[in-house]
Amino acid sequence: MSLDFQMLVWSIALAFIQMVVAVSGCVLEVGLPKLAGNRDGLSPMSGWVGRAQRAHLNMLENLVLFAPLVLIADIASRNNAATGLGAQIFFWARLVYAVVYVIGIPWLRTTIWGISVAGMVMIFMQLL
Repeated sequence: MSLDFQMLVWSIALAFIQMVVAVSGCVLEVGLPKLAGNRDGLSPMSGWVGRAQRAHLNMLENLVLFAPLVLIADIASRNNAATGLGAQIFFWARLVYAVVYVIGIPWLRTTIWGISVAGMVMIFMQLL
């Protein structure tokens, strides 16, 4: 399996872990019975739980861009050291991003997000 695909698999695993953390936080905050219901009138989560949810949603938004880039690079036989490095930058930045977001460090979070985008741009540039 190429390095690009390995990083895609690990990124999917990270998204799954983020989902579990966010759901677990919601269970702690409002309880399973409310979450198992239709959630009408359920207030948005606050604190670290809300941040965990938003970090997870942001990861999903970015995976929608990252996964096709990796797949297209492979299909087009354009995956190389640059795409591998871009995929690694994306994954590690997203891992740090998740932790920093849950902790609640705003400007650092944004900087790390920019680094993850740079990883995707590196892959994209190999497709031109």
